[in-house]
Amino acid sequence: MEKRQLLYEGKAKQMFATDDPDLVIQYFKDDATAFDGTKKSTIASKGVVNNACTEIFFRLLEQDGVETHFVERLSDREMLVKRLDIVPVEMIVRNVMAGSLARRLGLDEGAPLSAPIVEYCYKSDALHDPLINRWHVTVLGFAKPEEIDAMTALTLRVNEILRPFLAARKLLLVDMKLEFGRHHGRILLGDEICPDTCRFWDVDTGRKLDKDRFRHDLGDVAEAYHEVHRRLSSPA
Repeated sequence: MEKRQLLYEGKAKQMFATDDPDLVIQYFKDDATAFDGTKKSTIASKGVVNNACTEIFFRLLEQDGVETHFVERLSDREMLVKRLDIVPVEMIVRNVMAGSLARRLGLDEGAPLSAPIVEYCYKSDALHDPLINRWHVTVLGFAKPEEIDAMTALTLRVNEILRPFLAARKLLLVDMKLEFGRHHGRILLGDEICPDTCRFWDVDTGRKLDKDRFRHDLGDVAEAYHEVHRRLSSPA
């Protein structure tokens, strides 16, 4: 597989073309940003950990019938993936009151929700990823009604698969952000699943093992990321 020109660079990843127009290489960086890029730093080996965690999650999901863009992990920082036309809608699934949901409702973090909540955000750094609803998604042409239905169902399915897998490893899946794209007309799960895109809390202590340690200056950020990977790699 020949690695060619840089196609896109985001806050945490780079995407490179290959000699196959259907495949691209996703490169995971150590750069860390928060609060729409106003807070920036690097986290040692973050890209390596996120690449490895994403592979574990995507392989698990593929085994359970969820189609993803994952093809194979090429190196510590590189993953070969199917080329997607990304839908500009971030799918957020929440199992516990936390983050922006807690702030919007004026409630304390930590209360479990009686059922998962799915939220949609318009993927736009310039607009701070505003919360939208399915009317915005369909009327503004971000996705067709059947596509948003598929993404919602897949988001709940991913949540249903990952929660017990993580719980068996003493990790509580508080919430996570998922992104989807079109590949030859099919909706596939794309992007990554890792401590950058999820909130993971230790089941016994409530200790945060995710990007919130960076956001809120809690310290031991790299150690928390490595701890997540260690647990994911271990048998239940």
